[in-house]
Amino acid sequence: MDDEYFMGLALDLAREAGAAGEVPVGALIVLEGEVVGRGFNQPIGRHDPTAHAEIMALRDAATRLGNYRLPGSTLYVTLEPCAMCAGAIMHARVERVVFGARDPKTGAAGSVIDLFAESRLNHHTSIAGNVLAEACGSLLSGFFAARRGRTLVA
Repeated sequence: MDDEYFMGLALDLAREAGAAGEVPVGALIVLEGEVVGRGFNQPIGRHDPTAHAEIMALRDAATRLGNYRLPGSTLYVTLEPCAMCAGAIMHARVERVVFGARDPKTGAAGSVIDLFAESRLNHHTSIAGNVLAEACGSLLSGFFAARRGRTLVA
């Protein structure tokens, strides 16, 4: 299984978020080829500003594994992580992040700031971006276009 396969699973989770009226972002944690954590955006429904897809996937994996540290794991997320999520990812000792679409407004993996490249921090997570970026970006664009009452032309 490869990055595109797991990003496809994250896209399925993003669609769940969209169906619930949340911004369609999905994430999962993979350890040794097995999905150990899943999450999608839920800040509106949970009344929780921290309920981003990445945080939900980290919480799920940590609970399942009985450890708040997730060394050796890869986090797949359909949108570039924000600063909050980047911090949580590094605190969890996630080894690698694979993201889909870039986030030019809040992206913390190079679009606005690159917290993962900050040498003064004590943990470094490797980053791979733009995996299924078009599909991830289209899902987000379609969601916001529908929210504004417009149809997005492909």
